[in-house]
Amino acid sequence: MHQFHELAYRCTHFSLRMINEAYEKTMIDLSETGSTPPVKNLQALNLQRMIHAVGMFSIFEAHLQRGLGCQNGFKEAERILEQAGQHELKEDFHNYYFAINALKHGDGVSYKSLVSKISTLTFVVDTPTTPTFEEGDVSGILGLVRVDDTFIENCLELIEKVSECIGTHRPDFTV
Repeated sequence: MHQFHELAYRCTHFSLRMINEAYEKTMIDLSETGSTPPVKNLQALNLQRMIHAVGMFSIFEAHLQRGLGCQNGFKEAERILEQAGQHELKEDFHNYYFAINALKHGDGVSYKSLVSKISTLTFVVDTPTTPTFEEGDVSGILGLVRVDDTFIENCLELIEKVSECIGTHRPDFTV
């Protein structure tokens, strides 16, 4: 099998292309009809982005666990990043891990941790002063983190960088 991050790259760009094409077509439908079905479709497409991000990151964890022979792939990856002196990469990876947890589990420890360092994050976390979607945006869905194309591409980039770092420091690692 090819490396996970290479396959995730192809999958992500295919999915985003399909989502964005459908989104554009649905926006045209909405402007022509103003009816409810296109609104639901726009929301479903945004939900699909969220599902893609959570799924990709969660599957990466399974690959880490198998490739590193451990029970907690993310913790082991962070330990390797720390040993490699990749502190900024480790912090970014940790923040996205918390974002994915907030999306999966809701208002809990991960979400509260993100809110406590909201000014340093590269993505939008929902709070009363920073909602994840603008008022009047009919495509918006509830979520504690804004999952747009940039968020997904950043997840993908982190997966690639973390994989490469681990591969450098653990030559037997194959994901």
